[in-house]
Amino acid sequence: MKQSSDESVAPDAPAACLGLDHGPNSRKELQALAAKPRALDRAAALFRALGDPARLRLLVLLEQGERCVSELVDVLGEKFPTVSQRLRLLRTEGLVVRRRDGNHLHYALADRHVADLVKTALEHAAELVAAPVSTEEEGG
Repeated sequence: MKQSSDESVAPDAPAACLGLDHGPNSRKELQALAAKPRALDRAAALFRALGDPARLRLLVLLEQGERCVSELVDVLGEKFPTVSQRLRLLRTEGLVVRRRDGNHLHYALADRHVADLVKTALEHAAELVAAPVSTEEEGG
């Protein structure tokens, strides 16, 4: 019987079964990571902020470099308050930073990690879109 790649793995499966056996401490390292609820909560908040297509679009635009809010409004064809609200949320989550220049606010990605997250997510999504959908059902 063929097992699909999206099936769950038993929680007690050895790390080698998961393709994660990188030495004698790998399992302990994974358990330690999973036991950090504050880090997991922060990561989940980041993914929620990234999970909105309109906010993700802003991050893609900012990946090219710092942009003034009015420039983002023009490019997106949306209202200033709408774009500002999205940028505020992204800033609150630590995904973007802002710089004031007189009456203008300029936004940029907070760091390289954010750019890497966006790039990886878009690359993975493109692979999923291009991949044929498996309709095989597990037999009984």
